[in-house]
Amino acid sequence: MIAARALAAALEPVTGQVYFSPECHGGYETLGFAASPGQMGDVALPDGPAYFCSRGSLLGQVPGELVAAAFGVFNPAVVIPSVAHGWTLTDADTICEVRTRGAVAQLRRILGDSPDGLARATQLLRRANEALRPEGRALYAGLLALGLPGDPIGDMWRLGDRLREYRGDSHIAAWLSDGFDATEIGLLSELYWGLPLRSYIRSRAWSNADLDAAEARLVDRGLVADGALTDEGRTAREAVEVSTDRSCAPIVNNLGDDLDELLTILGPWGVAIAAAGGYPGRGPHDLARLAS
Repeated sequence: MIAARALAAALEPVTGQVYFSPECHGGYETLGFAASPGQMGDVALPDGPAYFCSRGSLLGQVPGELVAAAFGVFNPAVVIPSVAHGWTLTDADTICEVRTRGAVAQLRRILGDSPDGLARATQLLRRANEALRPEGRALYAGLLALGLPGDPIGDMWRLGDRLREYRGDSHIAAWLSDGFDATEIGLLSELYWGLPLRSYIRSRAWSNADLDAAEARLVDRGLVADGALTDEGRTAREAVEVSTDRSCAPIVNNLGDDLDELLTILGPWGVAIAAAGGYPGRGPHDLARLAS
């Protein structure tokens, strides 16, 4: 597997656990947001407005239009009122701090105060972040502006979260430059990952009419036929991933021969987090790995 994708897959449960952390959900509830709306197995799902505002707080107290643009894949018709509601409950600085505390608290609960390899992983993640360019990467730049929390697990998590958002920002740039919109890339990605059409993309709040129109456009372009990727469609979707990998080459180059060591440290952490219900047992990072 391509090195950049291997790192993204290893980082995903360690950093992305913030969106499923009961400690985060509880913190958001104290601010007036709704509780987790339900569970997927043992994993508590995030409340929509709390998710949009907490992750969007990295940008400052901005309107929903900007949050929708930065996140890239969600229906603005849902994001905009969710953010507007959230800012009646709290402010960006407050929910950002709750987000950080909740993420760190879950990692401590599952991994302990000093998991094996923490100091070395932090050292390598710090190196991986060196001299990364922020232009065109709104969420990465927002995390960069926050600095580090100042405790060992928090610093490791923030450095990893920066890399996660760096790839995410790069991925949006890649599919936009290849002429796709959010609904089209969502449908293509489902098929590329081996999921049923219109399954995962439902979490992005697009309507049936939006998805009907997007699927029709993909069929017209010869990328989808009879609910499946054509050869041209698979090539086009893989090209987006290759472009994303290319944008992440500075991260891989920074790590050099030590990338495998970082993967060896992160891997067991991710397994432990998923086993404890801190992250779905199988997510897009796993599916992308199988598709590559």
